[in-house]
Amino acid sequence: MKLENRFKKAASTARKREETGKRKRPEIPEGLLKKCNACKSVIVAEDVKKGHYICPKCRHYFRMDAFGRLALIADEGSFEQWDTHLATKNPLDYKGYEEKIALLKESTGLDEAVLTGKASIGGIETAIGVCDSRFIMASMGEVVGEKITRLIERAQSERLPIVLFACSGGARMQEGIVSLMQMAKTSAALKRYSDAGGFYVSVLTNPTTGGVTASFAMLGDVILAEPGALIGFAGPRVIEQTIGQKLPKGFQKSEFLLEHGFIDRIVEREEMRDILYQILKMHPLDQGNVWDAENNEAKNEPEHELKYEPKNEQQIKRQQGRKGVERVTQSPCTDAWERVQRSRRKDRPVASEYMERLFANFIEFHGDRAFGDDPAIIGGVADFHGIPVTVIAQEKGMTTKENIARNFGMPSPEGYRKALRLMKQAEKFHRPILCFVDTPGAYCGIEAEERGQGEAIAKNLYEMSGLGVPILSIIIGEGGSGGALALAVADEVWMLENAVYSILSPEGFASILWKDSKRAKEAACIMKLTANDLKDLHIAEQIICEPEHFTVKNLGEICRELEKQISVFLDIQKKKQPEELAEERYQRFRRM
Repeated sequence: MKLENRFKKAASTARKREETGKRKRPEIPEGLLKKCNACKSVIVAEDVKKGHYICPKCRHYFRMDAFGRLALIADEGSFEQWDTHLATKNPLDYKGYEEKIALLKESTGLDEAVLTGKASIGGIETAIGVCDSRFIMASMGEVVGEKITRLIERAQSERLPIVLFACSGGARMQEGIVSLMQMAKTSAALKRYSDAGGFYVSVLTNPTTGGVTASFAMLGDVILAEPGALIGFAGPRVIEQTIGQKLPKGFQKSEFLLEHGFIDRIVEREEMRDILYQILKMHPLDQGNVWDAENNEAKNEPEHELKYEPKNEQQIKRQQGRKGVERVTQSPCTDAWERVQRSRRKDRPVASEYMERLFANFIEFHGDRAFGDDPAIIGGVADFHGIPVTVIAQEKGMTTKENIARNFGMPSPEGYRKALRLMKQAEKFHRPILCFVDTPGAYCGIEAEERGQGEAIAKNLYEMSGLGVPILSIIIGEGGSGGALALAVADEVWMLENAVYSILSPEGFASILWKDSKRAKEAACIMKLTANDLKDLHIAEQIICEPEHFTVKNLGEICRELEKQISVFLDIQKKKQPEELAEERYQRFRRM
């Protein structure tokens, strides 16, 4: 009985304390206070807003929306928005995607994840793009890539400098391979803009990762970054899973990139407007620059359609008449996963075996002339029917020992830089370039990030788009993400019947979107990664049929077909001038 009374007394005391606390606790209007997710301090929301969205206690940078960012850097009332009419599509027919886009439009007041237009910074008219992380983490889908490309093209036609604020999770999973192509499209546009004398300032904010890092974000004439911003090709979680260890403190932060030589300066938010003004002032575009007269008329041309059309009658005939282009019969869902499995078979021929059969007198060259040599990429010069060619390939190796030595065909930055060195050499000596693509993706590791994986891939996309020699890329196995695209900015892309080409692996796709890598088979069904899918999307021009069980033993029949088709390709391309080749390549990606 005494124990029961004790419990009643304790409960009564607790109730009194709770009631007293309720009476004394002040009523705080909703939204007045917030907690800093860095130092955990309670701070006044209005103070944060007035202080450029920086924590007054620890100086942690909160993310800014696009309109807030514009208010911070642009002259008041000067912003003119561009290209608000583009409609986001659903190329994978991904369930719920249209509904998600509609909700985000309503909640953010944006039409997509990037805001583009023209504004003045200290009186200097500037083309401006600002990514907004509220819109699917500012991932780059087709419309985002299109808006950025139009921004670049219009800046060129109006002789404007460009300032572009990046903040992105990378390529957009829900749009698959179509999203991946935006990396090449935006990089190619920047190449033309730069060649015409344009000036581009890239500002990296938190976070800037994935396909955005490996394209327009790392291609600035000047690259600035906010303090503490996460910047890298692969995300920290992916790297930790790959290498099986915790990352060092400060890894992939803007300070890390400054130390390793990949950005020009870290700029505090309060000084961003003044620094941008000073930089723009010192790079005027109306003094001594030569601009392409044709591009000055670009603003009067019809709007670009978001679809592919053959470039000329000659190409239409080739696409309709060549052997090996016949549609390969596929059943939709299970078949996609089966083709993923076939592309990964251990007995599937690797690049070096194609090279041995297709070319004579191959001489391999090594090294990137900066850091080292990467065995995951082999390249050099060879004869093809008496024509000197440059051959570059991603090589997995056949045995376990070779797989390890070649890092399973996952290139590091020095591999991509070696490839680009050989491509520039090919251009100098007027040699066609033939690339063999077979990689799960670029290597994810601490060393790769330290040496600039994203920048290396971005530079390949940028430079390949403007090379004045023919480029043919053949996907012979896996074409994984930006690691494959870095050797596939070509005049044409061909695929073997059971090759795949995708924004990332089905396991990665399922892990990111559904948090369950075991749903990889389901992911493969919707990713549109097979040869037929890519041909329907006009990302691949030709499909090369395979034997039922494709191994080194029957590789000869595939190489005989490739030999004939490569001869046709080179006969046509060699008649074109360097400017014509670069223009057609640009338009190929421009339509994606």
